[in-house]
Amino acid sequence: MIDNLIPAGILGVGSCLPDTNLTNFDLEKMIETSDEWIVRRTGISSRKVLKKDEPAYKLGIGASINAIKDAGLTPEDIDLIIVSTNSPDYLVPTTACLIQKEIGAVNAAAFDFNAACSGFAYGLNLAQQYISTGYYKHVLVVGCEGLSRVTDWEDRKTCILFADGAGAVVMGQVEKGYGVIESVLGADATLSDYATLPCNFIAPEDIECREHENKRVLWLNGTGIMKFGIKAIVKSINDLLEKTGKSLDEISYIIPHQANIRIMDDAAKILGISKDKMFANIAENGNCSSATIPIALDAMYKRGLLAKGDNIIMIGFGGGLTWAAALVKWSK
Repeated sequence: MIDNLIPAGILGVGSCLPDTNLTNFDLEKMIETSDEWIVRRTGISSRKVLKKDEPAYKLGIGASINAIKDAGLTPEDIDLIIVSTNSPDYLVPTTACLIQKEIGAVNAAAFDFNAACSGFAYGLNLAQQYISTGYYKHVLVVGCEGLSRVTDWEDRKTCILFADGAGAVVMGQVEKGYGVIESVLGADATLSDYATLPCNFIAPEDIECREHENKRVLWLNGTGIMKFGIKAIVKSINDLLEKTGKSLDEISYIIPHQANIRIMDDAAKILGISKDKMFANIAENGNCSSATIPIALDAMYKRGLLAKGDNIIMIGFGGGLTWAAALVKWSK
């Protein structure tokens, strides 16, 4: 970090989840599977899903309002809205613009971007740059996903994983020595075929690997993603520790993307840390892609798990393939 930059951190946090709860027992009635099999393979017991007439951006609105309120600000105070999503309701208008309109953030610029499940951690880094240079004062970062809309509900390998939800933070100036201390970002496109979601074009090989009629759905190489996820968590954490000179003993919590409990448990084992240090709420929420980290952060905050001065690592990994992590000294 350059000494004369403005320290940027989290001023407010919020989340919003659909009311509809889809349990493993509900899935037993839809496909050939069982609660025991799903829990053993993923750690998921239930997931929240949107109703047919409910847009995903409404979740982003709820999360944004909650985060702004928690920051003690008004929508008019927001200078920029950054939304990470790989399952938008519309390509145009962007989810960020829909949120801007609905919450009344009349002074804000707005854009979407897509780094898949790494998106929120990428977004923290983006917001930090705007704030640290003094270009903007308050930046709203939102992870907003409606993955149930792009899920093949006949494919038991994927439909057990995905869910809908949104989480948001307001970033702004914090005390010196607090906020985002360091970040690492990365991508390896040689592994891009491990996770695919076609939009306006679909290649023959992507058609081939999808078994059912609907081809424009999420597809994963589950084994490949699992190996990549474990490696990404371990590498990112070690890179952050090396860059900051900190040890794992100085880290209060690690908040990973909630993709699969086995990824988190195996990464914790390699790192030599307790599973309790790696926060998990995947059991009740499933995999909401770029929304999982801010949803988890909000859950921890509401439970009183975070204290001022705690060192927290947030890390995402997923489609692209991409990874991103941030070490944050909690300032609230």
